[in-house]
Amino acid sequence: MNTRKYLNPVGVSKYTGLLLILPFIIGAVLFIIYPFVCSFIVGMTDRSGFAGFDNFRNMFKSKDFLPSAGVTLKYTALLVPLKLTVSLLIALLLNTELKYIGVFRTVFYIPSILGANLSVIIMWQYLFTSEGLVNQLLINAGLSPVSWYGDHDAALFMIVLLRLWEFGSTMVIFLAALRDIPKELYEAAKVDGCGSIRAFFSITVPQIKNVIFVNLILQTIAAMQEFNAPYMLTGGGPLGKTRTVGMLIYEEMFTYGNEGMANAISWTLFVMIAAVVAALYRLTARTRRDIQ
Repeated sequence: MNTRKYLNPVGVSKYTGLLLILPFIIGAVLFIIYPFVCSFIVGMTDRSGFAGFDNFRNMFKSKDFLPSAGVTLKYTALLVPLKLTVSLLIALLLNTELKYIGVFRTVFYIPSILGANLSVIIMWQYLFTSEGLVNQLLINAGLSPVSWYGDHDAALFMIVLLRLWEFGSTMVIFLAALRDIPKELYEAAKVDGCGSIRAFFSITVPQIKNVIFVNLILQTIAAMQEFNAPYMLTGGGPLGKTRTVGMLIYEEMFTYGNEGMANAISWTLFVMIAAVVAALYRLTARTRRDIQ
């Protein structure tokens, strides 16, 4: 029996596979590898020419980078757990077969479509002004109003709330994972007298542990690259206490015209993200193995 014609059908060249992936290779070289290399080269230059690693050394000596890195890490630590928790809870609520459930799922996803555009920012600024709706609700509840733009912790939390409101994409991923869990598992658990809370931790969490990890990584990467929300809401204030590394890169590039420093900070942010993701992978590896 001649197996050659089955392994290599007539008319299919041995270069066919290479030709099929050639567009991806070209795109990766032009839009990923080439910008990476150019960014690193520019990061080693200043206005006078080649500067070696001076930009990287001066970056850590400056008064702006370390505080911005601290704000970025604090913002990420606040936002990501809250966003994952809210997204999972909403996904659990929407994982039902109620009438018009599709309408509710669409409504909950709308904030993610709107994003941090200008109209949403204006609405958010109005809500959190000294006499805005949020402070009025606090006063009516017998609490003291908050200076959202004057207190750096309150300002950062206001930005976190804006991004928390945009939980739709994370919710959709959780919802897809929840709908893939076999219903027979819950039926068997119910027969054995298992309650809803026990079923959540014994069935739901083990079944979606990999999806939780994926969402954790995606949201961490997105949070550490944050720029739009603090830039449009607070401008980095008060006194730079909400300036993220992304904002610092923008200021160095477009305010001060320091391309070398901006690219050096960009590469440092890339290393920071890689280190945090690697740490999360190591920290959650045992947990993901144990949850079976």
